[in-house]
This record gives sequence, structure tokens and C-alpha cells, in this order.
Amino acid sequence: MLVGALPALAFPAPSWWWLAWAGVAPLLLVVRAAPSAREGGVRAWWGLGGFILTTQYWLWPTTGPLLAVLAAGLGALWLPWGFAAHRLLSAPLTTRRALAAVLVVPSAWVLAEAVRSWPMLGGPWALLGASQWNQPATLASAALGGVWLTSFLLMAANTAIVCAIVHRGVSGRAVAALLAVVCAGFGPAWFVLGPAPTTGPTIRVALVQPGDITDAAARQAAGEALTASLAGQRPDLVAWGESSIGVDLTSHPEVTAALADLSRRVGADLLVNVDAPAASGDIYKSSVLIGPGGSLGAYRKVRLVPFGEYVPLRPLLGWITRHTKAAAQDRGRGSESVVLHAGAVVIGPLISVEATFSDLPRRDVQLGAQLLAYQSSTSTFQGSWAQPQLAGQVAVHAVEVGRPAVHAGLSGDSAAFDARGRELAWCPSTYRGVVVVSVPLGSQTTMYQRVGDWVLAVAVAIVVLAAVRSRR
Repeated sequence: MLVGALPALAFPAPSWWWLAWAGVAPLLLVVRAAPSAREGGVRAWWGLGGFILTTQYWLWPTTGPLLAVLAAGLGALWLPWGFAAHRLLSAPLTTRRALAAVLVVPSAWVLAEAVRSWPMLGGPWALLGASQWNQPATLASAALGGVWLTSFLLMAANTAIVCAIVHRGVSGRAVAALLAVVCAGFGPAWFVLGPAPTTGPTIRVALVQPGDITDAAARQAAGEALTASLAGQRPDLVAWGESSIGVDLTSHPEVTAALADLSRRVGADLLVNVDAPAASGDIYKSSVLIGPGGSLGAYRKVRLVPFGEYVPLRPLLGWITRHTKAAAQDRGRGSESVVLHAGAVVIGPLISVEATFSDLPRRDVQLGAQLLAYQSSTSTFQGSWAQPQLAGQVAVHAVEVGRPAVHAGLSGDSAAFDARGRELAWCPSTYRGVVVVSVPLGSQTTMYQRVGDWVLAVAVAIVVLAAVRSRR
């Protein structure tokens, strides 16, 4: 569990990104040293359980003791990875088996990440490739194969390092070391040699971060006061965080009118977020664009947070709400992706945990989005690693789809990135106020945007082929 937790330090808040290139090697060595492949799988299970506990310790207020069950259940997804790592890396390690390991072990890892990323399991938190969020050069591989390719390269480098350590031949060690260097250099090479985003206009986006305010009316008032301070600065868009409005706008036209008046005074459209019961009684999380004339469109959140926004199998697990901060009432789901038009700029709005998924921004770009606009409220996890982890994901998706992205956190962390993942602004959870950032709308149609999750298909093919060959 200890060596499995080590790579967690590569993620925010520590953000020791370089550790991801070698931090899994100790766990691989522990797995390799197991007396059998079955025991190797069990060691991998324990190791990844420790990794999940460390990267998502902040879930305790929501899930309580179930966090240990969650870590054990998700960690079990890496049993095949541990089995494969032991079979290929155990002594005596030949150069041929080392080359096979550099392909098979990363493939098994990526497939475990893909299963762990299913919405019902909480979504793709702490994927290994996401550890590179603040390094545009090493993250550049995501433009080719998404975060999956970056994860594959990281795991391939770790595997190659282990091969270089345990291989007894000088030539075998040299080949393994060369493979580790190639994997580490792949992203930077593409960053330098690959196509750059086309130039485009620059817009001024204001990110409003009032802080952790429990009362909905006071929270909205704080957002309005900060937005009003922008008068005369002429931003092009003002983005509020998730749950910034505590009443249903269709049922309260006076609130819509007040926001429209605020939009006129500031001279910019407002992207607010509603978390309130609709007329039907259902509660939706909705991004609403408000202009001087009123509402310009809305998007209802499609992906919900298990336990945070709904309780899976509520008749069976509903008792959890009495002992944790799990949702007392299930939120409603939106049915489709939507883009909003703020003047000449097409916005792809996404909410909270949707910042972890790669398919949603791809869909928004297919609909014409020029700017990805994320809104979140992580007040339940105030001051924890959850806030920078969520904001960092935005950089990953900016690179994947070749579009700039902004993230408005109600109480932190707010951030903005260009189409290559370069940081334009960052407001930590201790910040209170509004920041105006110039966001270039330069873009490119990346290979990942065109093709999608091809890395997963290749990983499946590699694992199946390896399984077939091992039976001969």
C-alpha cells in the first residue's frame, strides 16, 4: 500500500509531476518479487488500493467508511495488471520478454483505468496521464491519443526502468534505458514538432470566486458584488462557479431580470450556475448564460457524482445519508450536450465532475465549441487535494481537443489554459475575488478529437494477443 501510494504525490496538490515517470517502478518491483503470478496480482490490488485512498482521501466526508470499500473495489481492477507484470518481469528476464512487458504492462494498466473511469464508478479520477497537467510538453501526447496515451507512455517508462534494473545483460539494460528515454521524450518531441494551434482572437474572461458561502442568497449576492466591480473593464464573458444561484430562474423571473441588468452594467454575458428545485420538484445543476436581454440558453448537467449528487441503489444504500454528506435527494440529469453563444464566441459548458471526462469536451467541440467553460463547487472538500485535482483536469482536456478552457471554482481552484495546456491563470482555494484573464481562441483539430479512444482499442488488442500467446 505504501509503494502503491507513492505516485499519488505526482498529482495536485503536491504536483511532483516528474515522480509519475518512475514512481510506479517500486510497486512493479514488489509485484515482480511475489512468489507467484497470483500473489503478484494481489500485491497490485493492495498497491492500487493505497493509491486510490491517497489520491481520494477527501471523499471521506461524503462516503465515510465506504471509502475503504471503494478503494478495495477499484484496486481490484488492477489484478490482471499485477498478474501480467509478474509473468513478464519475473526472473529470468530476457530482452524479448522485456520488450513484451513494455507493451503489455502499460496496456493492462490503461484498460484498468478505462474501467475505473465508468461514470457509475465515479469517473476518471487520478488517471496516471493526468499527473502531467502542468507540463504542456509531456502532456502533448494527449493531443494524439488522449490522456490514455499519456498514461501508456508513463507506465511504459516505469516498466522500462524496472527492466533496466533487473536485466542481467548489458545490452538488455541499454535497450530498456533507451525505451524509457523514448517514452519520456515522445510528448516533448510532439510539442516541438507537431502543428501549433491556429491563431485566433483573444477574449477577456472574468472568473468569479466568492469563496465557501453556505447561504444561497449570500452566495449569489457575493457573486453579484464581485461581478459589479468589473464595470468599466469590459470583459467578454463572466463565469461564475457551480451552485452560484440557489433559485430556479424560470420560477423567479425577478432574479433573471436582476442578472440581466448586471450583464448590461458590466457589458458582458454572465455564465451562472443554478442548483435549485425546478417547478417539477426535480433538482438540476444547470449552466445558464445571461445576457442584457435575459437568458440566452442553458445546459443541464449530464454526469452526476455518485453519493455526492445521487445515491446508487438508494433503496439499499439510502441509510448512508444519515451518517455522511451523501445526497439526501437525487439530482436530475440532463439529456444532451449543449453549446451556448456569448456574442461571437461559442461556449461548451460543463459542470463539476464532468471536468474529468474526455468524451464530453469532444462532443462540445463537435457541436462547434471554441471555448470550454467548466463550473465547479468543491466546498465539501474545501482546502483538500480535490480542488486542484479537478482544476488540473481542465488542462488535460484543452490539449486533447485543441481548445482553450477556463474553470470557475465557486470556492477554488479557478484556472484558465490555452489550447496547448499552458496555464493562463490560477486562483487557489484561499483566493477570494475576481480575476480577468486574456484567453486566446487559437485552436487545432487534434488526432484525438478526430479519432477518439484508439489507444484503448490498441491496448485491448495487445492484451488479447498476449493472453493467447501465453496459453501456447
